[in-house]
Amino acid sequence: MQPKRFYYLIKVQYLGYRLHGWQRQPGFKTVEGLIKKTFKFILTDRRFKLLGSSRTDAMVSANESAFELFLEEEPLEEISDFLKLLNKNLPSDIKALDIQEVDGKFNIIQDSKLKEYHYLFSFGDKNHPFCAPLLTNLQETLDIELMVQGAKLFEGLHHFQNFCVRSSGKSIYEREVQFSEIHENTIYTANFFPEKSYVFVVKGSGFLRYQIRLMMGTLFQLGKGELSLEDIKKSLKEGVDNQMTYIAPASGLILHKIEFI
Repeated sequence: MQPKRFYYLIKVQYLGYRLHGWQRQPGFKTVEGLIKKTFKFILTDRRFKLLGSSRTDAMVSANESAFELFLEEEPLEEISDFLKLLNKNLPSDIKALDIQEVDGKFNIIQDSKLKEYHYLFSFGDKNHPFCAPLLTNLQETLDIELMVQGAKLFEGLHHFQNFCVRSSGKSIYEREVQFSEIHENTIYTANFFPEKSYVFVVKGSGFLRYQIRLMMGTLFQLGKGELSLEDIKKSLKEGVDNQMTYIAPASGLILHKIEFI
C-alpha cells in the first residue's frame, strides 16, 4: 500500500552570489542543496522530496521563487510554526516566505503562469563593492534612451534562437515576452547604491537558458553603439542565424516574482 502523500507550495527568497544556482550538484553549494539539508535536519527521519519551479543559474538571486514539498505519511502539524522553524535553520542568505498546502493535482512546473525577472545595472563611475551581489556596473557611457527603445522590441511572440545557449535537444525557440522595459531603478535601494541605477523588467511564462542575460547583453551592446535597433529586429526573426554572444553577468539578475494558476 502506497503511503499517503501531502503537498506544499513554499515560496522563498535567496541571495545567489555565493551559490552555484538552484539545482543540487555534488561538491557545490546550491539553493536546493542547502534547503534539502535543512529539511533533513528538521524533519529527522521523514521521507520527502523537493521540486523547484525555476532552475536559476549560479549567482542569480530571487526575490520570490518557489518549490514544492512532497511529504509522506503525516502532514505538517502547524504550518506557521513550521515556517518559523524552517527559517531558524536555513542559512542567512535563504528565507522562506510562505507555505501553502496544495492538492495532488497541483503541478509546480505546468501551473506557473508568469515569471517576472529584473536585471539591475548602472554605468559610469565604479560602484561601491557592496553592490556587487546585485548590481552590474559598466564603467563606460550607455545610451539609455536607445536601450529603452531596444527593450520594447522583445515584447510579443518572437523566435529567440539567437538569444539562448542552444542545446542538442528539441528546444522551442518561439516564446512570448509579455512585458519588456528599462526604467530607473526605484525597486531595490541601499545607501551604498549609486545615485542612479536602472532595471530591465521582463515578464513571460517561460524563458530559454541565458535568454534574459543575452537580451540584457544585447541591450548593453546597443547602448554602447556596437549594435543597432535593426540588428535586434533581424535577430528575432525565424531562420536568421545571428547568435548574440554578450551574456550579461549573472549577479545582476533577480527572479522577482512567480504567479501560479
